[in-house]
Amino acid sequence: MSVLAQRSTATLSISESEYQKFCEFFYRRTGISFAENKRYFVDKRLIERIRKIGASGVEDYLDRLRQRDSGGEIEALINLLTINETYFYREDHQLDCLATGILPELVTGRRKGDRIRIWSMPSSTGEEPYSIAMYLLENWPQVDDYDIEIMASDIDTNVLRAAEAGIYDARSLHRLSPALIRKYFVSTGAEGYRLIDAIRQSVRFNKVNASDAVEMGAFVNIDVIFCRNMLIYFDDRSRRQVVESFYDSLGQGGFICLGHSESMSRISSLFEVRKFPQAIVYQKSGGSR
Repeated sequence: MSVLAQRSTATLSISESEYQKFCEFFYRRTGISFAENKRYFVDKRLIERIRKIGASGVEDYLDRLRQRDSGGEIEALINLLTINETYFYREDHQLDCLATGILPELVTGRRKGDRIRIWSMPSSTGEEPYSIAMYLLENWPQVDDYDIEIMASDIDTNVLRAAEAGIYDARSLHRLSPALIRKYFVSTGAEGYRLIDAIRQSVRFNKVNASDAVEMGAFVNIDVIFCRNMLIYFDDRSRRQVVESFYDSLGQGGFICLGHSESMSRISSLFEVRKFPQAIVYQKSGGSR
């Protein structure tokens, strides 16, 4: 990078019009919109990427992102701007609902050995899908009677690699009892704790952009979807699009679990509210959209 370029990026700032152009570009690619209170967060990370690749400013950076061979940079940008905050057994009342309410209802009329498909989206670093596997092993007596398939997806390739590695620090495990930690983890010393192979191999991870209808369409006949605290980062239009994709992915009578601050009634009428003792969830209604 030239001395001139170094000088220009050393004091780089992002104007309001440049910020809006970038947000529009990012929205078109991911469906994610940033509220005004995220401005500092976005500016800081965007400037970081501009300096990293030696672009002269926002306009130059956007031009590079629009190039055909920009896939690697777009992936790096998405990884930098997506927020991944999670831990094991988070909002475990929904896990209780899954084991004591949802699954017992779903398997009524099914034969032993039938497949049950559960999808965690976004999966972040894997705590949620792995929690599902562990919780069912511990709390659902019929767990061995069915072929349970757990799928996990995220747009961030960094967190997917971390999820597959299955190494966590003590903070990620703070909701787990010592007995569960001893049973499902091996201490790795300074690195923290590594999830045992049997649990890691029970979850299949893949990269999925929730705003890409083609990628979402690859998931069909899903019984339960966990989509917690993702839709809050989308605007109304993108939320409806994602929810419609989930509707198409679910099998008849399938369920979706949202985060505690999210409500399907404000997004779509395609789902019925189901009130279990442990949690409120949403069930795919009959017919087609």
